[in-house]
Order: sequence, then structure tokens, then C-alpha cells
Amino acid sequence: MELRQLRYFVRVVELGSMSRAALDLNLVQSALSQQISRLEGELSARLLQRSRKGVTPTEAGMAFFREAQLALRHAEQAARAARQARLSGTVSVGLAPTTAAVLGLPLMHAMRQRYPDVRLHMVESLSGHLTQMLNARQLDLAVLFETDAARRWSVTPLLDEKLYLIRSRAGLPETAHASVSMAGLADVPLILPTGPHGLRATLDAAFVRAAIHPVLAAEIDSLALLMDAVDAGLGATLQPWAAVGRFADADRRFHLAELSDPLARRPNVLCSLSDDELSPAALAARVVLADCARERVLSGLWVGARLIHHDS
Repeated sequence: MELRQLRYFVRVVELGSMSRAALDLNLVQSALSQQISRLEGELSARLLQRSRKGVTPTEAGMAFFREAQLALRHAEQAARAARQARLSGTVSVGLAPTTAAVLGLPLMHAMRQRYPDVRLHMVESLSGHLTQMLNARQLDLAVLFETDAARRWSVTPLLDEKLYLIRSRAGLPETAHASVSMAGLADVPLILPTGPHGLRATLDAAFVRAAIHPVLAAEIDSLALLMDAVDAGLGATLQPWAAVGRFADADRRFHLAELSDPLARRPNVLCSLSDDELSPAALAARVVLADCARERVLSGLWVGARLIHHDS
């Protein structure tokens, strides 16, 4: 079995088509098909189900696909370490934009101080996308806002965050309330992320508990654009404090009213590949990330956050 065969097989599954994979890999289709057939012969198992619509992995193929992704990633890390001749590893970390605003730089500083020979690959994206990347073994660890127990992850609860109704101060009375109930949101035009992301799932559950149907002014899957729209007075949003954490003049531009629903909090969960799939560098980075989150909360620099205590 050769690494190139693993790479060919993974690309075929990802694209769902032998012809598209051959084009992407700069191979003729017959050569690609021959390599896949050799792989199936060596494993004595059918990996792909072929049809007019394309190819799909069999049950054995899907199991092999997951492990092949991991093997290719480790091979890439080994090659990179050999080329650079100094790194003990590369660790890919995924953070949502709000989390990155509070935790990104402290994590990078702490890793440089504790493990200067470990390179971080930092990915900032919405939580739904990070979930997909973790499932595809494109990340070692990520801070997410919901988890699926069926996935084979290592999961550690970190903290949860209060949620706030965030509005532009322009046009708001000076006496705007410091808190708001879910019922008080019934007629407020809201700008929210879409359904696949963890925060929206938390908010939708809160809307159901309060028996209200939110008024959606817009759905935006970009924190920067969403906050620009709020700043421009196009609607309000429901977010943790971290959404305004990057604004030096947040107090002047935005009004935050805490949601009074005690269950309307966003959980932050540290998710990673299973321990036996993580490199020593990734295992170390997971500890450092948890330490950084704890320090930010205890120092009061993560406003509205509280630690989740759990059994070791």
C-alpha cells in the first residue's frame, strides 16, 4: 500500500466522482481506477460503490476513508517536520470569531512561551464549519458550542457565557434597560447566524422555551459583517460579550442588555480528536488552551463567562 493510493482514494470519496478526482489529481481516469482496484485487491474489500451518478464509499470504504485521512495528515506533518528539522509538531486549532477575539492571542503567546518548537495553525471560522473540519481531521482541536455524542471526539466542557441583546447606541434612549427577557425580544428585529452554527441552536431553544417567534431582519454568517450591520442600526443581535471584545470603543458604539433567561447561555466545549489520534504536540496544546481559558475567566478578562467545573 502506498501513500499515493491513500491520497487518490480520499480524493475520490471527497469528490464523489472518479472522473472529477482524476482531473483534480492530474491523472487519466483509467490510471486512477486501476490504483483504486489495486487498493481494494490488497485489502480484499470493496471500498467504493459505483453507479451512474458517481461513487460512494461502502461501509468498509467509509471506515478506511477516516483512517486514510488521518494517515495522510500525519504523513504531511512528518514530512514538514523533517524539512524544517526543528519542529516537534504542528497543531491545528479552530476557534469561532468571538472565541478568537478573547482567546486567540493569549493561546499563541502561551504556546510560544511553553513550547517554542511547536507551530500553531490557527483557523478562525463559524462553529458549524469548525465541526466539519474536525470531522474531516483537518483540525486537531476546536472550541465549539455544541457537540454530537455520536462523534468520536474527546470532549471537555470549558465555560459558558451570558448572552446579551446588542444594539447600536445611535437613537437609543439613555435609560435603555440593562437586562431583557426573552418575551421582550418578540418585536425586536434580529440579525443572527444561520442554523448550522452552535449559537443559533442555543437561541432557537430559548425562543421555543419562551414560545416566541423571532423577527429576523437578516441572517449573516460573518461576525464582522453582522456587527457592522448592528452598528449601522439595521437590527439588533444576540451574542456573548466577546462579540464586541475587539471594539476599543464598544461602550460608545453598542448597548448590551443581558438576557434574563438563566438557560440562555452559550456553552464552550473543547473538542479534539481522540487521544490516540493526537500527536504529543496537540495533547500539550489542548492543556495550554484549557489553562488560557481558565486564566481569562478568573482574571475577569472574559466578561460574562463562568467556568464549568467537572470531574477529572
